[in-house]
Amino acid sequence: MVSPFESLGLQPEFVQAVEKMGFVDPTPIQSSAIPLLLEGRDVIGQAQTGTGKTAAFMLPLLQKLEPSNGRVQALVLAPTRELAKQVADAALLLAQKTRVKVLAVYGGQSYTIQTRALDRGVDVVVGTPGRLLDLINQKVLKLHDVKMLVLDEADEMLAMGFIEDVETILKELSEEKQIALFSATLPQAIQKLANRYLKEPARISVSPERLTVADTEQRYCRIHEENKLSALTRLLETEDVISGLIFARTKARAQELADQLILMGFPSDSLHGDLNQARREQVLNKFRQGQITLMVATDVAARGLDIAGVSHVFNYDVPADAEDYVHRIGRTGRAGKKGIAITFLTPKERGRLNQIQAYTKQPMAEFSLPSVDAVKARREDRLINRISEQLLAGVTPAERELVGRMNELGLSPVEIAVAAIRLVRAGEGTISTKEIPEPAQESKYKRLDERRAGNDKQREKWNSKTSSGSSYGSGSRAGADKKKPARSGGKEPGMVRLWMNLGNANGIRPGDVVGAIASESGIPGRAIGEIDIRSDHTFVDVAEQHVKMVLNASEGKYRLRGKPVMLRLAD
Repeated sequence: MVSPFESLGLQPEFVQAVEKMGFVDPTPIQSSAIPLLLEGRDVIGQAQTGTGKTAAFMLPLLQKLEPSNGRVQALVLAPTRELAKQVADAALLLAQKTRVKVLAVYGGQSYTIQTRALDRGVDVVVGTPGRLLDLINQKVLKLHDVKMLVLDEADEMLAMGFIEDVETILKELSEEKQIALFSATLPQAIQKLANRYLKEPARISVSPERLTVADTEQRYCRIHEENKLSALTRLLETEDVISGLIFARTKARAQELADQLILMGFPSDSLHGDLNQARREQVLNKFRQGQITLMVATDVAARGLDIAGVSHVFNYDVPADAEDYVHRIGRTGRAGKKGIAITFLTPKERGRLNQIQAYTKQPMAEFSLPSVDAVKARREDRLINRISEQLLAGVTPAERELVGRMNELGLSPVEIAVAAIRLVRAGEGTISTKEIPEPAQESKYKRLDERRAGNDKQREKWNSKTSSGSSYGSGSRAGADKKKPARSGGKEPGMVRLWMNLGNANGIRPGDVVGAIASESGIPGRAIGEIDIRSDHTFVDVAEQHVKMVLNASEGKYRLRGKPVMLRLAD
C-alpha cells in the first residue's frame, strides 16, 4: 500500500522520517505545497502556526538538496530565534536518514560557533534576518549556491521591521532560485514583496474563511483591570488546565504575573525578551516536559513556538490586534484535541471584541467567573479524588500498624482523617474572597459620549505638550523617506521622541531600530513611528503609552550591531 506521503512524491527516506515522527496523513497545507515545491514552483502559502507548514516546505527543500557538498544550498528566514531553532530542529528530524547538515543562526548565540559551523560546511541555514545579514556582511555566509529560499511567518517579519533586511538578503541571491513564502496573513507590503521576487507563484490558502482553530472553544469575561489576578486564579482552580499559556502585554508584566502565580502555589514561569537564550530554552523545556503547568509570555517571545498539549490559552491582556489573537489561540486545540481560549476584556477594550470576531468570523461566548463556593467545591472534589486514588492501591501492613498506634494514643478514626486532610491541604493557599463585580453594560451612546470627552481631553493634553517644546513625530511608518511635521488630535494619543546612542556610523537602519525595540520591549512594531538616523545617534518616535516600557528595557541590556542600546527622552 502506497503511503499518503509517498503519493505526494516524497522519497522513501523522508516518508520513513515522517512516519517515525508519528504523522499518518498529510495536513491540507502539506498536500497542496509539497508537490508544487517538488516541481520547482514558487509558492505563497497562507497558513497559521500548527497547520504543518514547516514540514510542507522543509520536506521538498531537503529532497532537492545535494547532501554534503559543503555549500549552503537552502536558506530559511524566520522572525524570531525561537522559531529559527524550532524549524532547524524539525529539519534535523526530517533529514535523520540523510547526510544533510542544518545550522540555526540567531542573535544571542556566539558568532564563533556559527562561523566554525559554516566553515565546516552546511547544506541548510535557518536564521533570523538580522544575524543572517551580519554573517553575509562579514563574508562568512556565502549565498551564491542557494537554490531555494523560504520566508516563514513573513507577516511577522514585516511587523517587527525586518522587511528591509529580507529584501537585502533577496538581492544577494542568484536569479535562479525557488522561493516559498508562508504567512498567516497577507498584508499589502507582503504582497508587493511577493510580486517583486516570486515568479508566477502558486497560491495556497488553508481555510481562509476560518482563521482560528476549529477545535478551540473561545470565551471571554468582562472584568476590571484590578480584578484580573483574582479572576485568573479562580479559573485556574476550576478549569481542567493541563498546560496553559498566559499572554501578557509587556515583559515586566509577564514576569510580575509569573512571580505572583508562583507565590500562590501555581507551577509557573515566564518567557520574555529579557531572558537570555539558555534561560529561554530552559523555560520551554520545563513547560514541554510538564515540570511547570503555566507559562506567562509576551507575544514577541512566544511567536512561532510550537508546543504540543496546550489545553488553555489565557489572554490576560487583550492582544493589540486580531492577528495577534489568532497567533495566540492557535497554540491550543491541535491534533484533534479540544482547546480553550479565555480572554479578559476590560471596559475600555470592548471594541476589540467586535474587531476580533469580525476578523476570525467566529463568535466568542461570554461567561461569568466561578464563585468562591464553586472554587471550594472544586478543591474538595480534587481532594476526594486524590484520596480515592490512594485507597485503590490498598493498605499496607505498615500503614495499618501506624493507624493502630494512633488509636492506642486515643485518636479516633475521624480525628486521624481530619488531621491528614489538613496536612494534605496545607499547600493549597487561601481562596480570595474578594468580590469580582462584572463591569456594567453601558449603552453605546453613553460610551460614544465618553470617547468624545476623552478625545477632547487628549487634544488639550497634546496641545499643551507640543506648545511646551516636546518633540512628537508623525506616527508615520518606520523608515519613511521624509520627516513629516508633528500633528495633533486624531484617534491616537501621539508619539514621544526618543534619542538612541547608535547611528549611521554603526550601520544602523530603520529595520534594525524597529526590530530591536519591538523584540526587546514587547511592543508591536506599529507603535514605532518616524525614525531619523544621524551619524552617531538616532531619533525614534514611540507611541506615548509605550514610552516607559521602552525606556525601562533599553538601559544597555541588549545589543544592536554588537553595541549596547541606550535610549532616553530626546532633548
